[in-house]
Amino acid sequence: MGPGLFISISDRGHIRSIVNNWPENDVKAVVVTDGERILGLGDLGVYGMGIPVGKLCLYTACAGIQPHKCLPVCIDVGTDNPNLLKDPFYMGLYQRRDRTQAYDDLIDEFMEAITDRYGQNTLIQFEDFGNHNAFRFLRKYRERYCTFNDDIQGTAAVALAGLLAAQKSTGQPITEHRVLFLGAGEAALGIANLIVMAMVENGMTIEMARKRIWMYDKHGLVLQGREDQVDVNQEPFAHQAPASVPKSFEEAVAMLRPTTIIGHRSPGGSSPPSVLHKMAAINDRPIIFALSNPTAKAECTAQEAYTITEGRCLFASGSPFDPVTLKDGRTYKAGQGNNAYIFPGHLWGLMGSYGAHQRDRVFLEAAKALTDQLSQSDLEEGRLYPPLANIREVSISIAVKVMEFLYANGMAFHYPEPNDKEAYIRSKVWTSQYESFVPDVYDWPSPEKH
Repeated sequence: MGPGLFISISDRGHIRSIVNNWPENDVKAVVVTDGERILGLGDLGVYGMGIPVGKLCLYTACAGIQPHKCLPVCIDVGTDNPNLLKDPFYMGLYQRRDRTQAYDDLIDEFMEAITDRYGQNTLIQFEDFGNHNAFRFLRKYRERYCTFNDDIQGTAAVALAGLLAAQKSTGQPITEHRVLFLGAGEAALGIANLIVMAMVENGMTIEMARKRIWMYDKHGLVLQGREDQVDVNQEPFAHQAPASVPKSFEEAVAMLRPTTIIGHRSPGGSSPPSVLHKMAAINDRPIIFALSNPTAKAECTAQEAYTITEGRCLFASGSPFDPVTLKDGRTYKAGQGNNAYIFPGHLWGLMGSYGAHQRDRVFLEAAKALTDQLSQSDLEEGRLYPPLANIREVSISIAVKVMEFLYANGMAFHYPEPNDKEAYIRSKVWTSQYESFVPDVYDWPSPEKH
């Protein structure tokens, strides 16, 4: 693990001096977590630092962002993980998570300290915060800072790109899809809202689009007036209860007859084979996204999806799966809906244009740019995403699309506007390959002949 900056709630009032201790003076991307909701692992407290470090490594590996321009941060406000609180070797604060006004004041001070030192157009990426705080901070800061939440917006963009790729395979426009989510947390809601935006762009009203999206969480179908509380962020997708309320996800599939099911919740393992059989019976080309991480928590495997649907499904996962070969010899390569397809190119687009505030439309454009990178041979292999081996080119293409959008909508502040945006970005990409200091032509002495 590389170096990172730890900030404790005990440091309130001194955050700027702590930020000043970071040795680099030209930071362009900050990834911050408070460790409350790490992947499918839960509350890891300060041990969540691996996430910001890893994300920033991907900025460098996938898009050529200079390593010294990246700053990983872990905010320590305690942990609600009882195992860590009993662990004598735990490195963080031995206290329950602070959920008072002091926590909000700490985040406010942190945001001000980062932008005071590195500038208003420094990208601050929120990662793996708890659901409530994730949505709250996104609403609070999106108009004041250059910030986004990767779990909400990055995941949404890569999932929508998968749906747009499926549209290329089936010819069925996105406005005709009926989507059922297994899970209704920040990732699922982010995806749902971006799907709505794509449907609206294609001629639907917001109300019509939302009616085509249903959610099923740990309490069952998200419905108006249900006994278990519906979160304010879920309300747009809380529909009137049907005459017969389904008692399981399988029953919900049978009743709603979705074209697409998207699994994104940490418990995982929640899509039994009967669900896949139902989807195969309802649709000629069922779309099945098992996006929960890590691999052991995926709602189903690629092998299960392709085998049960006899190769007819369009499948994507949050974790990598090996290619699947059916009995008739057909081989399918499952697409991995990894956020690394989106956020590195997104940052280059911001850096190249000095973009500031992040509209959701930026992520819609990034999703479309990602889909454009798919070749016909990729689609024939069952891929919904281009090979990760092409990630540098994918990131540059997304960066160009983001830059074009920001300039076209008056959201860019780098002038003069580069005429050739792709060439401009390529000229800035960092590489670990260095030119030799030895001249190309060097008169090496010839060995003596004996």
